[in-house]
Amino acid sequence: MSRTEATIIATATRVLAQRPDASMIDIAGAAGIGRATLYRYFPTREHLLDALHTAATEELAAQIDDAGLERVSVPEGLRRLLRAVLAVADHYVIFLAMPDSYDPPDAARDAASERVEAPVRALFERGIADGTLRPELDVPMYVRLLAATIVAAVESGLPRTAGVEDAAALVTSLFLDGAGVKR
Repeated sequence: MSRTEATIIATATRVLAQRPDASMIDIAGAAGIGRATLYRYFPTREHLLDALHTAATEELAAQIDDAGLERVSVPEGLRRLLRAVLAVADHYVIFLAMPDSYDPPDAARDAASERVEAPVRALFERGIADGTLRPELDVPMYVRLLAATIVAAVESGLPRTAGVEDAAALVTSLFLDGAGVKR
């Protein structure tokens, strides 16, 4: 990836996190490049979103790999997973703002499934098997419930106000223990 392309992606990530409706011209201006240069690298907004999706997947996959989910207890694995996701999600909030209007290419979807979703599914499978998680819910339901909780946390600004570490601990506790006050 060229330095210009990396600059465009970094700038688009920042700009779209603040203003999901920002135009390609807004992004070019923020990157300090001309419109023609932006369109040379990304001929359409869809091409730019595909590059952002790839960057988000790579960043999240690296965070999950580093978290070592398979080496720790399920509660600790969930906390580490949430720390990884919340650290990355705020940068790519654009995808939360438009979940139905953006459809990544099949190759990107496959990469996300393999590198991001597989370790998450494995963590939930282990949690069901070891009794940490309720057996009456299946792995896809746990994934959907956690994803909805993450979206709510990010949209509410929890990682920014509480910090990623505290937000991850709070969401882990909420997910595992419910909303009741611990006594």
